[in-house]
Amino acid sequence: MGRKKLEIKPILDNSCRQIAFCKRRKGLIKKARELSILCDVDVGVVIVSNRGRLHEFSSTNSMTGILQRYERHIEAAKEISPEIQVSELSKYSRFMTMGELLQATERQFEETNADGLTVTDLVHLENELQTTLIQTRSRKFCFMQTHLLLESVKDLHEQEKLLREENKLLEDNIAGMKKNRKVNEMSDLPPQRVTLNFLL
Repeated sequence: MGRKKLEIKPILDNSCRQIAFCKRRKGLIKKARELSILCDVDVGVVIVSNRGRLHEFSSTNSMTGILQRYERHIEAAKEISPEIQVSELSKYSRFMTMGELLQATERQFEETNADGLTVTDLVHLENELQTTLIQTRSRKFCFMQTHLLLESVKDLHEQEKLLREENKLLEDNIAGMKKNRKVNEMSDLPPQRVTLNFLL
């Protein structure tokens, strides 16, 4: 007799829900580990419990590397032209950086001595290399522009700080000059004669 199919719905009892969460979390991480070992892929799993606790698994040394690759993939997908989208269907499209693509190409050539590659695969590979090269150059260009913008913003902040200091000095000088003018005006007034009239 087979197992009864479990209906997927929210568990209302808190203790049962916590037990199910712990068991299923362990099962999910175990499956992710197995997938990474069996298929030689990088796997990242992030779980946030209803209490706000973070649970994560990474098949590589750091989850940050996997997340950065994911973000690069999302950015690259937004920038891809329709012509390049056709080449994305090739078996080399899963690689994000030029280095990864070159390593995969070297492995492919070592394993099959290029006999297993068709002309179409070679054309797709060339398109992938060209696309990755263009993306790398554009990222480098964007990085340089961002760096220059940050430098100019930093210079502007320093200039603003200097201008504020000069403005404060000018205001202090003006206040001192006004004070000196009042003192000078008071000293320039002729002495007033006071006459006392006495009644005799």
